[in-house]
Amino acid sequence: MLIEETPLAGLLKLTPKRFGDTRGFFAESWNRRTLEEAGVHLPEFVQDNYSLSHGAGTLRGLHFQAPPHAQGKLVRCGRGAFYDVVVDVRRGSPTYGQWFGAELSFENAVQLWIPPGFLHGFITRRFDTEILYKCTAYYAPGHEHSVRWDSLGIDWGLEGSPLLSGKDADAIAFEDFESPFVWEG
Repeated sequence: MLIEETPLAGLLKLTPKRFGDTRGFFAESWNRRTLEEAGVHLPEFVQDNYSLSHGAGTLRGLHFQAPPHAQGKLVRCGRGAFYDVVVDVRRGSPTYGQWFGAELSFENAVQLWIPPGFLHGFITRRFDTEILYKCTAYYAPGHEHSVRWDSLGIDWGLEGSPLLSGKDADAIAFEDFESPFVWEG
């Protein structure tokens, strides 16, 4: 497993090794022992989510689940490709309000470990893109919130307008957002 730090403390890029031949390939997308031997200790995952976006240009986010139900996520692409975006919203963090983006695709096998304290969103690059992610807390609808995707100056690589849900179109702007997260540096 290739483990890479990002400019946002705690946010990691994880790329599993693929072992292939003429039939295809095999890869371990998650192995606690492998990560711990490399010094990465992630919390227990309690839920796996699977999302399919039919259209290229589908934008979901920026989402978070507030404490005490805050979620860490291990995100990967099952099929297709998407641009994954994460924003640090831990009050007191030296990178508060800064974002990081990475292309996740079936071909590159890149995964992102997103700890609690970050906004998360993505935009699909291809039709019928599958997004798979493990979560460290159960879904708690009363604690789920959104921040407007276009209120942070993120370069989504958009051509035209994105496909949005009503919830995402009506989300609050970042400037009006009061983060429930605190940097514990």
